[in-house]
This record gives sequence, structure tokens and C-alpha cells, in this order.
Amino acid sequence: MRLLALFHVLSRRRLLTTALSLFALTAAAQSPAPIKLALIEGLSGPFANTGEAVVRNIAWAVERVNARGGVKTAQGLRPFALERYDSKGQNEEALSALKSAIDDGAQVVLQGNSSANAAALIDAINKHNEREPGKRVLFLNYSAVDPALTNEKCSFWHFRFDAHADMRVAALMQVLREDKKLRSVYLIGQDYSFGQSVLREARQQLQAQRPDVAVVGEELHPMGRVKDFLPYAAKIKASGAQAVITGNWGNDLTLLVKAAREAGYEGKFYTFYGNALGAPAAMGDAGVGRVVAVADWLPNVPGQASEQFYRAFRQRFPKPNEDYVHLRMQLMIEALAQAMERAGSTDPVAVALALEKARVSLAGQTGSMRAEDHQFQQGLVVGTMARQGTPGVPFDVEGSGYGFKVVRQIRAEQARMPTTCKMMRPG
Repeated sequence: MRLLALFHVLSRRRLLTTALSLFALTAAAQSPAPIKLALIEGLSGPFANTGEAVVRNIAWAVERVNARGGVKTAQGLRPFALERYDSKGQNEEALSALKSAIDDGAQVVLQGNSSANAAALIDAINKHNEREPGKRVLFLNYSAVDPALTNEKCSFWHFRFDAHADMRVAALMQVLREDKKLRSVYLIGQDYSFGQSVLREARQQLQAQRPDVAVVGEELHPMGRVKDFLPYAAKIKASGAQAVITGNWGNDLTLLVKAAREAGYEGKFYTFYGNALGAPAAMGDAGVGRVVAVADWLPNVPGQASEQFYRAFRQRFPKPNEDYVHLRMQLMIEALAQAMERAGSTDPVAVALALEKARVSLAGQTGSMRAEDHQFQQGLVVGTMARQGTPGVPFDVEGSGYGFKVVRQIRAEQARMPTTCKMMRPG
């Protein structure tokens, strides 16, 4: 009898376990699948640190959307699922990653740390979406700022959330043109489409706004392959240039400013990305008052909303080497969630049409998408490097003891520039 009773108990337990397993499988089957976001970025190689900075920013934005349940769709709430693909910063690797992402079911691709990679992805996505309308994908670009990407190479499937290079040069020029003592500059950049466009636009805007300033040197160097910038720094110093204008980013900027300090160069640096990733620490006291950076946002932008946003990021990522937050990437993910909810779908065409009308706000910053060319319109700020604790500099970057004091805030309508885009639309 005892054996029979034990048999019945065990049988009931097995039945209960089986029932619970079946219930869990059924619930999982009925739960809407996550929306896959494919981040294609250089996560190894000379610019791996910039790629990892992107991962942190996008992951934080995704966490915020998922914390409120995900995106409201016709199938119910669906969370975002961020998947990483390492392009190694190379075009062929980026294209291979794109194929893998599409095979894995991604309908949204994110990339930005190379305009060359972005151009290759735009071309490949255009061809893929025409060839396979049932497996279309969207491309959201957070950092690739070659102006051509929303001008002659504009695409219905591509949306840029960063100000392009010409817009950034124009913002820097608002500060440079007021430096009445400036008489000579040196232009240096990475030798690919973006670096070339920065130098080209810098020459044009100098001629238009400060024709009294001479360009005493101009140089393009291999991207990501220069280990010692002392020869370049020596040329800059020998030229007598009072300032350098550069779009360099990642290690190409950090090594350049470090070499300039070692060479004893005492001029200013007008930069796109001089506000983090080791550049302030590399320059040290030599950079105070002399390194100028333009961005969509800086940690020392005044206002309670901005301060709370930055403190929240630092709480989430407390290590000093993780301190590089991009507000535009947060706005990008919010705009995507908004567009999917308005479309009530993840269909790329429906989402793209809704994304063209996106207007999002966060931390006191508001931006909107321009449907004409898919160039995000937002305010810009220019900051000058200063010691933490000086007026206007409550926050430093990367634990360096140096931060950036905001010296110019430029409204979205002031930063706006015309486009030559002639967009081809599906159907």
C-alpha cells in the first residue's frame, strides 16, 4: 500500500511538472517576440574603445524602453533586444555583419563610427530592400557624419541622428570667428570621406567668415594606423599655426593631442571630439582654455534635467573609463520606439514613414527628424576645456579632473543647413 501511495505521489508530481513546463512553453509561444536591433560596430581593433562606448549608450537607452514594458504594437508590448556584430571598422566586415543580422531576423540596423562603413551599408541596404521586399531593414546612424550621407547619397532607409560635419564646422566657426587674435590655422584629419569633408568645409567657412586667417598647413593621415604623431605635431609647431582644426576621433585624436603636448605646441585645438576618450587627460593642463569641442550635448550644459540625466548615466556606468555619454543616441532609440508605436507595427516602411515625423525630448534636449533628407535637427553646444570646479564646470570627464565649460549653445533652427537630397521612395 505504501509503495502504491508513493507511486501516486510521484505520478502527480510528474504530471504537475509536465503541466507547468507545457504552461511555460505555451506562455513563451504566446508572448510577442523581442524586436531585434543589430548594432554593427568596430568592437575590436584600434577604435574598439569608441565601439564599446556606443554599446553602453545604446544598451542604456534600450534598458529604459524595456523598463516600461517595451514598445506598444498590435501584438502587444514587445521589448527591444540589442545584438552586437563586430565590423572591426572594415567595410567588408560590416557588410558580412549586415548579412548575418538580416539572417538573424533583425529589421533595424544601428551603426555610426565610420562614414565609410555607413556609405557601404546604405548601398547594400538599398539593394537588399529592393531585391527582398519581404525582409527589408532600416538603418539608424548615430555618428557617421559625412554630409553626403544625407545629401547626394541620401536614402529612404537611412536616418542620421548626429549633426553632419558641415553643421559641426559651422558651430565651431561661431567660436573661432570671435578669436580676433587668431591669424593662422593648421588643418589635419583622417584620410577618408569624413576627414576629407571636414577639411574641405573648414577651408570654405574660413574663407567666408575669417578671410584674414591663413591656412598654413593641411594634412590627411592614414586612419587608425599612425602610432606616433610626433612628426605631425612637429610640422604643426614649425608651421607657426596658432590653432589646429581637426575632425579626428578615437585614438587618432588622443595620440595627436598627446604628441602636440610633448612637442610643446601651445596653440588651440578646435575639435569635433576633444571632450572625452582620453583626449583631456592626454592634454592635461596644456589643454585648459585651448581645447574646444562641439557636440549635441555636454555634461556641463546648464539645467536640472541635463544634470539629472548625466548623474543617472554615471550611476549606471560608474567606472571613469566608461564616462562618455551621447544624448543623441538616447533620442534615437526613443524616436524609434515612438515611430513603431505610431505605426503600430515593426514593418520597415511603416516605421520609416512614422520616423520621418519623429519629435522627441529628453534631458532638456528636443530634436525632430527632417523628412526631406532624414537628417535629425537638434541644438548643438560648443565647450572649452577647463579644470573641474571652475565656474560652469561641475563635472569632469573620465575622472581626468578636466571638463568642458559651455561657451555657446546653438538652437536647432540655427544649426540647420540646406540639403541636396533627392530621395527615392518605395512604391
